[in-house]
Amino acid sequence: MASPCPAERIFVVAGTNGKGSTVATICGLLKGLGYRFGSYTTPHIHDYNERVQVMGCNARDEALIESFHRVEAALGDVSLSYFEFGTLAAFDLLSRQSLEFAVMEVGLGGRLDAVNLLDADCTVITPIGLDHQEYLGSDREQIGREKAGIIRRQVPLVLGDRDPPRSVLETAELNEAPVSLIGRDFEAGPCNGHARFRVGDTQLELPLPTLRGAHQFDNAATGLAAVLALLPEAMGRQADLAAGIESVDLHGRFERVRQDPEVWIDVGHNPLGARVIANALENRGGGRGRRIRCVLAMLADKDAESVVAELDHVVSEWYCAGLEGDRGQTGERLALRVGSVVQPGSVQQFVRVQEALHQALADSDPADGVLVFGSFHTADEADHEMINSAGGNGAGD
Repeated sequence: MASPCPAERIFVVAGTNGKGSTVATICGLLKGLGYRFGSYTTPHIHDYNERVQVMGCNARDEALIESFHRVEAALGDVSLSYFEFGTLAAFDLLSRQSLEFAVMEVGLGGRLDAVNLLDADCTVITPIGLDHQEYLGSDREQIGREKAGIIRRQVPLVLGDRDPPRSVLETAELNEAPVSLIGRDFEAGPCNGHARFRVGDTQLELPLPTLRGAHQFDNAATGLAAVLALLPEAMGRQADLAAGIESVDLHGRFERVRQDPEVWIDVGHNPLGARVIANALENRGGGRGRRIRCVLAMLADKDAESVVAELDHVVSEWYCAGLEGDRGQTGERLALRVGSVVQPGSVQQFVRVQEALHQALADSDPADGVLVFGSFHTADEADHEMINSAGGNGAGD
């Protein structure tokens, strides 16, 4: 295929949590600065086209199909996985869009991921936690070593993990890669109704992140640090950076889709993601006189017990639903796993996410909250139900 290159300059983003939000932030900032950009992310919530975007818009069916045909024509006797095929198609599609920047999200790990065929101009690693241990290793050091496979010699690395594994720092040192570390070299936090970003010795007053949760300050800061690593002159374009921050839009990240009671949908599916959402719920009054019910549906190979342990102190009742497919599990099986961690009397089981969501809403007072959590599949089913239900008021607010 003649090594299709998605853009003149490339960001590659790896990590366990926060990759999608960080990619969205980088894209928003590039938009505000007036550059032509594209992105590749996985998985999708509703439509495959979400994975490949040009200037923030989903790729057209015709463009994707053309790239699929081009990959198919080049295959010969080579066998590709679903992800590898789609990744090459994304490379091909983006390479034909005359892009100045491409923001490419690693699917799993880093070292052996298909996206790592690309040599990045800036690498980004977001917080690292335990997930996909069957492929990446049993602890953060082993997983970090796999994520660090995206690092390139003397190419800037932006680290959004406040306590990065030693294996990541050692790989960066070995490759003489300049490191920018959150909390040391850059930072962001709320200040009088806006966000204060610090990059080195410079401070910027910018709008609050559009995505909810205190963790989104870290994701926004990581995205900004990555953009400034390649575009340091953008530091003086505060109005454009502000427009970029305000343009960030991403579904399924602690997204509020209803009020009275509030309903939040989050695609998180591991203990680190659950911990972040638990903190977000606490900041919104969860666990202090307000009942939070969780509609939970997870793939069978995920660590449901550890996820529940992280959320248990803010969740009062669990509504366990089934997911179909080879990796799915029934609501009954999930309820048994959840019941091994929390009081079994607080756990109910349902066949589908829609049924669990309806019951959680029926059991909730207007002041309560409902969290939908556990998988991109869960978010897809819940979002469709909220849009189609007479009780929903549409996504976002």
